[in-house]
This record gives sequence, structure tokens and C-alpha cells, in this order.
Amino acid sequence: MGAESGVTPVQVLDCKGLLCPVPIIRLSKAIKAISVGQAIEMLATDPGSMPDMEAYQKQTGHTLLVSEKQGDVFRFVVQRTK
Repeated sequence: MGAESGVTPVQVLDCKGLLCPVPIIRLSKAIKAISVGQAIEMLATDPGSMPDMEAYQKQTGHTLLVSEKQGDVFRFVVQRTK
């Protein structure tokens, strides 16, 4: 995991079964606890998580390294940039 971006996530947030905006709120809290340059992987099942993540990236400036769907699960890897 994370090999496609060259950054290995230091934490995995399992937000499967949670609806918007809970996954983004959890990600926002978790990303503050990691160092700049580190990444978090988030797993979600809410279809709204795709547009939510795009908006989150624009609002925060953190880098969305991976955004993909694997079966019913959306997988994101976000790198803290500041």
C-alpha cells in the first residue's frame, strides 16, 4: 500500500459505514497528529467521500496522493503538506 505514491501511510483510518461528514472530520483530526510529509490512508464506503475529498484537498492544501475505488470501498491517501 502506498507504493504507487512513494509514500507509505503512517496510519489507516477505517471510516467504512460512516456517512458524510464524519470521515472528513476524522481525517481532519488525524492529520493534525502526524508530521508534515507523512500520509494517512482513509477507507470509506460513502459515495460522497469522493467529492468530499476533492473539496478537502482544495480547502486544506494537503496532497491527495491516491483516490480510488476498490469494490465498494473508496481508498484515499492524503499527505500532510503544512
